[in-house]
Amino acid sequence: MVTNPVHGLPFLPGSSFTDSTKTAFHRSQTLGYRNGYAVIRHPTVGIGGDRLQYNQLSQAELDELANKAPVLTYGQPRKAPTSEFIPAHVAFDKKVLKFNAYFQEDVPTSTEEHYRIRQVNIYYYLEDDSMCVIEPVVENSGIPQGKLIKRQQLTKNDVGDHYHWKDLNRGINLTIYGKTFRLVDCDRFTQEFLESQGIELNPPEKMALDPYTELRKEPVRKYVTPSDFDQLKQFLTFDKQVLRFYAIWDDTDSMFGECRHYIIHYYLMDDTVEIREVHERNDGRDPFPLLMNRQRMPKVLVENAKNFPQCVLEISDQEVLEWYTAKDFIVGKPLTILGRTFFIYDCDPFTRQYYKEKFGMPDLPRIGVTKQEPPPVKQELPPYNGYGLVEDSAQNCFVLIPKAPKKDVIKLLVNDNKVLRYLAKLESPILEDKERRFIFSYFLATDMISIFEPPVRNSGILGGKFLGRTKVVKPFCPVDNPIYYGPSDFYIGAVVEVFGHRFIILDTDEYVIKYMQSNADQYSPEALASIQNRVQKTDVPAPELENKQATENPSVQGLETLIETIQMHLKDHSCKDNIHEAFQIYDKEASGYVDREVFFKICDSLNVPVDDSLIKELIRMCTHGEGKINYYNFVRAFSN
Repeated sequence: MVTNPVHGLPFLPGSSFTDSTKTAFHRSQTLGYRNGYAVIRHPTVGIGGDRLQYNQLSQAELDELANKAPVLTYGQPRKAPTSEFIPAHVAFDKKVLKFNAYFQEDVPTSTEEHYRIRQVNIYYYLEDDSMCVIEPVVENSGIPQGKLIKRQQLTKNDVGDHYHWKDLNRGINLTIYGKTFRLVDCDRFTQEFLESQGIELNPPEKMALDPYTELRKEPVRKYVTPSDFDQLKQFLTFDKQVLRFYAIWDDTDSMFGECRHYIIHYYLMDDTVEIREVHERNDGRDPFPLLMNRQRMPKVLVENAKNFPQCVLEISDQEVLEWYTAKDFIVGKPLTILGRTFFIYDCDPFTRQYYKEKFGMPDLPRIGVTKQEPPPVKQELPPYNGYGLVEDSAQNCFVLIPKAPKKDVIKLLVNDNKVLRYLAKLESPILEDKERRFIFSYFLATDMISIFEPPVRNSGILGGKFLGRTKVVKPFCPVDNPIYYGPSDFYIGAVVEVFGHRFIILDTDEYVIKYMQSNADQYSPEALASIQNRVQKTDVPAPELENKQATENPSVQGLETLIETIQMHLKDHSCKDNIHEAFQIYDKEASGYVDREVFFKICDSLNVPVDDSLIKELIRMCTHGEGKINYYNFVRAFSN
C-alpha cells in the first residue's frame, strides 16, 4: 500500500509541498438551475475532490477568540479625528440636475393642428431639493414661453411629500400641477451623480417633435404653370363623341356576391367617365341608372394624397399625377375604378373604329363572359349505420329537423286491409325446429312482413309473435340501396331469409291464390306453377288430403293457445253468435263431429274465413280420420 509521503507536514509558509501522487485536478460544478433560471452555488469540494480548508479551528478556539478583548493586548484604540461639518447648502451649492423633457398640449381652436409638443428643461437643485421648469424661448412662436414653473419644492402626492432626486430618472412620466412631463434624457453631470448614488438609469429616448413645426419647415409648394392646351378645340372637335364599353364586375368570391353588368361611357370632349348599371326585369334592385356620375377619374395620386378625404372633398389637379385616358380602356383587360375592378369584354362599332384609327389597334374581338353553371353536386348519403330503416336514416341528411318519409297515399288507400298470409316452416338442422310452423303476413299497403308462430303445448317453445311489422331486406343486396321482399317473392316452395333465418313457404290461403291469378304478370312462371299444383291438390278427395296433412304434421298440441289467438284476431266476426246452433242442426246424434263437406257448407253460409292461415291450422288440428271434424273446438274459437 502506497501512502502519501507529504501527509502530516505542517502547512506553513515555506514548508508547503506539492503532492506528487495526486492525479485528479478537476473542479466542482458551481453552476445550477432552479425554476428554469441559472444560479451560482458554492463549491462543496476543492480541486480534485479534496476537502475545503475552512473552519479549521475547533469550537473551543472559536469561543476563545470571540470572547477575547483586543484591548488587553493592544490597548485602547485611538479615535479618528472628527471630520469638519459642511452644511448642505455649501456642499451642494451650484450643483443642479438637468433633465430634458416635453409635454403635450391640446389645441382645440385650430384647424391646422390638433395638439402641440412643447419641449422644456427641468432643473433640480440639490442644495434645497427645489425644482423649476423652463421652456426655451422660440422667436415669433406666439406662445408665452420661458419659466413655466418657478423654483420651489414640488408636491408629489396628496399626503404632502415632495419630489426627491431619487424619484427622477430617464424614460418616466412626471406629473406637476396636472401636467404630465416625459423625461427623455439628462446631462452628463446628472448621469454621473445618479450612478454614483446607486441609481440605475433607463436608456435615453428621442425627443418628440411638434408635427406643425415640422410641417412649416417643408419647402413651399411650387405652382405649375398651366399648359397651353386648347380645351375649347377639344370640345368642338369631339363634341357628342362617346366611347361605349361593356364590362362586368365579378364579386362572386365574397359572401352573397354576384356578377353584375355595366356600361362605361368615355366622353372624348372632356375625358370624363360615366358608369351605368344594366338592370334586368325583376332583378330585385332599386332602379338607379348611374353607378358613378360623369367625372374625371384619377389614375395615380401623389403620395401625400393617400389619406385625402375623397368622400368629402373633390380631388384637385394638385393631388393627381395621372388621369384615366382613352388608351386605358382596352377590351379584354381589367380596369380598377374607385377600388372596384371592372372587366371590359366588348364595345360598340364606333369605339372599335376609333381605336383602329387613333391607336392602330385591329378589330377588338368580343370576349365571352357567360359562366357555365357547374354540374349539380350529387348528394351522397353517409353509410348506413344499421339502426332502423334506410329511408328513416336518410331523412337526417335532407333537412335539419328530420321528417317522416313520404308515403304512397294511393297505395295505402287501394291496398288498405289487404294481407297475404302464408304457412312456412323453418329450415334448420335442429330436429326440434323442423316441426315448428310459422304464419307469414304480408301487408300490401306498407310492404311490411310480420311472422307469427302458433304456440304448441309441451314443445318447450313459447310461440306467439316471432317478428313484428317491418320491411325485410333480401340477402346479398347493398346496404345503402336495399331491395325489400315483395309479393312476387312469396309462393309455395320459395325460400325466404329473414334476418339470418331461412323459411320455406308450405301453403297459402285462398286470398293469395286469387291475388296471384289476378296479378299473374308480377309473378314468375315458377310461382304460378306452384299455385297450379296447390289448386290440383285441393281437388283430391277429402279423406286422402286430411290423411296426408295428418302425416305431414301429426302434432295436435297447442290447440288451446291457437284458439286463444284466433279469438283475439277474429273477435269482431259477425257469425260468432249462431255458429254453434248451425252445427247442432246437422249433428243430430250430438257426437260433436260433422262431415267435412257439411262443415265447409256451414262455414260458407256463415261467412267463416276458412281461407285464413290460422283457421286452416285450426281445421287441421280438429280433423280426425274418415273425414270427420270436431266442431266443438272449432266453435270455441268464435266464442268468448
